[in-house]
Amino acid sequence: MTSNDPAERGTTTPPAFTRACDVAVIGGSAAGLAAALQLVRQRRSVLVVDDGTPRNAPATHVHGFLGHEGVPPGELLAKGREEVRSYGGEILTGRVLGVRAEADGRFHLDLTGGSGLRARRVLVATGIVDELPDIPGLAQRWGRQVVHCPFCHGYEVRDRRVVQVVTSPVGLHPTSLVRHLTDRLTVVLHDGAGLDRAAVGAVAASGVPVLESAVTRVGDGPDGALVVELAVGTSLPADAVLVGTRFSPRTAVLDGLGVDTAPHPSGLGDVLVADPTGRTGVAGVFAAGNVTDPGLQVLPAAANGSWVGAQIAFDLAGEDVAAGVRPSAAQVEWDERYGDADRVWSANPNGTLVAEVTGTAPGRALDVGAGEGADALWLSENGWEVTASDVSDRALARLRDEAARRGTRVETLHRDADDAAGYDGRTYDLVSLQYGSFLRTPEQRALRNLLDAVAVGGTLLVVGHAPHRAGEPVDPAERTVLWDAQAYVGIDEIAAAAAASGRWRVEVHETRPRPAGAVSSHHVEDVVFRAVRTA
Repeated sequence: MTSNDPAERGTTTPPAFTRACDVAVIGGSAAGLAAALQLVRQRRSVLVVDDGTPRNAPATHVHGFLGHEGVPPGELLAKGREEVRSYGGEILTGRVLGVRAEADGRFHLDLTGGSGLRARRVLVATGIVDELPDIPGLAQRWGRQVVHCPFCHGYEVRDRRVVQVVTSPVGLHPTSLVRHLTDRLTVVLHDGAGLDRAAVGAVAASGVPVLESAVTRVGDGPDGALVVELAVGTSLPADAVLVGTRFSPRTAVLDGLGVDTAPHPSGLGDVLVADPTGRTGVAGVFAAGNVTDPGLQVLPAAANGSWVGAQIAFDLAGEDVAAGVRPSAAQVEWDERYGDADRVWSANPNGTLVAEVTGTAPGRALDVGAGEGADALWLSENGWEVTASDVSDRALARLRDEAARRGTRVETLHRDADDAAGYDGRTYDLVSLQYGSFLRTPEQRALRNLLDAVAVGGTLLVVGHAPHRAGEPVDPAERTVLWDAQAYVGIDEIAAAAAASGRWRVEVHETRPRPAGAVSSHHVEDVVFRAVRTA
C-alpha cells in the first residue's frame, strides 16, 4: 500500500501509468462482473475495464433473472460493481484499444489516454453488437417497442398486437413462442429466401396470418401505437415489432493476439471461439458471455462468467503451485511501479504532515504506506522513533538506502495493510497515513489494523485527496480512469469507524488547500482527519 498521486512527483498532468494485476477483464456487464467476483474472492487482483456500452443498454428491465426479476439493467450492474469492489476489485472507466502478449508470458493492454495494464490473464467479456435490418424506424425503437427475444420481452407484449418481421432463414425460430403469448400475432416475410416452406405453412395453418412483403418503414400510428408499412401498400397496426438481428463479436482489440472467431450455427454472425472452460486458442486469454454465445440472457451470461472466473482462478493457482510461490498481487504491482524509475515520488515530505506534526513532542511513529520514505525520514530527523510500513519491498529498500545516506534511522516493516498480523500488535504515539490507499474487504481488516495501531493517547493523522469537483463525465473513448476510488477505503469511512467505536476524540476533520509546492491541476485540496485515541 502506498500513495498513488501523480502530484507527489511534482507533475501537473498524470503520467502514462501502467498498472499490474492478476486478471484484466475487458467488459463490465454481467459476465465480466460475475467472473471478477469469483476471482476477487480468491484474493486475486482484478481490474475490470468498462466503457459503459452494454448490449442491453436500450432495455428498461431485466427479465428471467431469479431474484432480480424486472430490475433495471443499470441497477443490476451497479449492485454487481458494489459487490466486486467490496472484495477489492476495481472497475476502471475507459476502453481497451489493444492487447499484446509479452515475452514473460503476461499481457499488455493499451488503454485510452495512453496508460496500460499488465496482466497474467485476460478475460474477454466484451459481448456482441446487434445489427438490425435496414428498415427505417427500427433502430430508434430498439429495446422498447422493437424487440428480438420472447424470453426477454415476450410476457410484456402478451395479448397485444405483435408484428414479427422475418429477415433470415432462421427467422421463424421464435414464432411458436410468440404465438403462445398472444393471439394477435402477424408474421411478415420481409426476406423469405432460404425459409423452410413447410414451417411457413405450419405457422399459417395454426391460425397466424403470414404476409410476404418487404417492410418499408416502422412509424408511429395515430393512436400512439406503431404502424408497420409494407411494400405491397398495406399498413399493419402494432403494439410491438419482433425482429431478428445479425451480430458481430467485439473482438477488434484482440487482433494482435490471433484469437479465433467462427461462424455461429445460426448463420447470423460470428462468435469468439472458446472451449467449455472459457479458454481461447491463445494461452492465458479466456472469454465469457455473449461474445462466445449470443443467445445467453443476463442470468446465463452471469453464470457463464462465474464459471469461467473459477477456471481462471484454478489456472493461476496451478501456475503458482508449480512455481512454488504465493504472490501478493499488491506487492507485484507496486514493486513493478518502483522498478520503472529511480524515483517515483518527490523526495519532499508532505506539507500537511509537516504542518500538523510540527510542535508535537516526538514519540513512536508509524508511517503507513511509506513508499520511498520522505515522510518517515522527515519524522526521524525531527526526533521521532519511526517505523515505515509498505507493501513494496523495493520502496522500502530505497527508503533504507536513503536513511543510511543521511545517517538517520528508520525501521522498515514489509506489510500489506490488510495483513492478518496487522502491525505486529505494536502501538504508536502517531500513526500517519498520507495519501495512502487500501482496498476494501468485507470485514475491513485494513481499517481495523490502522485504528488498532494507535496507542491510547496517541494520534491518528490521515490526509487524502478531496473528491474531484463535479465536471464533465469522463469519455472512455478519450481516456481511462486508472484508479477506482470507490474500491478504496476513504477518509470519511475511517472517521465514521472511529466515531462508531466511541474511543476517539476528533480534533480535525476538514477540507483545506494543499500546502504550497504540492498543488497540481488534479488535486488542489486535502481532506485532513486528526483524532486522539481516548481508550
